[in-house]
Amino acid sequence: MTKKERAQMIVERLEQVYPEGICSLDYKKPHELMIAGRLSAQCTDARVNIVTKELFAKYKTIEDFANADVADIEEIIRPCGLYKTKARSIVAMCRQIMDNFGGEIPDTIEKLTTLAGIGRKTANLVMGDVFHKPAVVTDTHCIRICGRLGLTKNKEPAKVEEDLRKILPPERSSDFCHRLVLFGGDVLRRVLCVLVPPPIEEIGHIIKDYNPDIVYHVDAIQAYGKYKIYPKKLGIDLLSVCLLYTSPSPRDCS
Repeated sequence: MTKKERAQMIVERLEQVYPEGICSLDYKKPHELMIAGRLSAQCTDARVNIVTKELFAKYKTIEDFANADVADIEEIIRPCGLYKTKARSIVAMCRQIMDNFGGEIPDTIEKLTTLAGIGRKTANLVMGDVFHKPAVVTDTHCIRICGRLGLTKNKEPAKVEEDLRKILPPERSSDFCHRLVLFGGDVLRRVLCVLVPPPIEEIGHIIKDYNPDIVYHVDAIQAYGKYKIYPKKLGIDLLSVCLLYTSPSPRDCS
């Protein structure tokens, strides 16, 4: 089986399991997706969706964001992390759109990536979901899962994107990436709930890839003393153990 045939098979299988390959970010307008994509850097989509409810209710247009007070944006998006950098780039990108593109979202990756804070990941997201053009969103989920599925050996997002564009059906590539996010979430839940004994280090990698802010707590009460445990190496943030202390008998003290 060629890599292209493997990709076709995986695309079809994911379509069967996840018929609706929709974006996990909530938005109604094209610029809202672009801003939500910017906020999603090192933040979960679920948290972004909570924050953007207030953000998009207050700032409704590109012009609103272009004229916004950066400090006010910072306060609203603080839960997403990196809020100062993200707030500055959101206002700057909207000013660029107003000044350089007549208030309209540009429709090529080359033009999108000239905007403040917009890399190829978000540019591809906009190209696929807004303009319905072939797009490959290479986030950490995509890179890790596609590597495991044998679709790429690269780790660098741009190279993974290049590899996938060669083998994915162009008209299905954008939805394929959305389905990978759904698939990754399902795998994470199953690994955490089903595997006994769990592969601690691998689970740690999956968790941190999903969201670096998650605190990885491992209950090692049964394993402590039986196995060598290296929390830092295994990516463990918190480790629970039980140390029993037995008082010495009078004879031991004599």
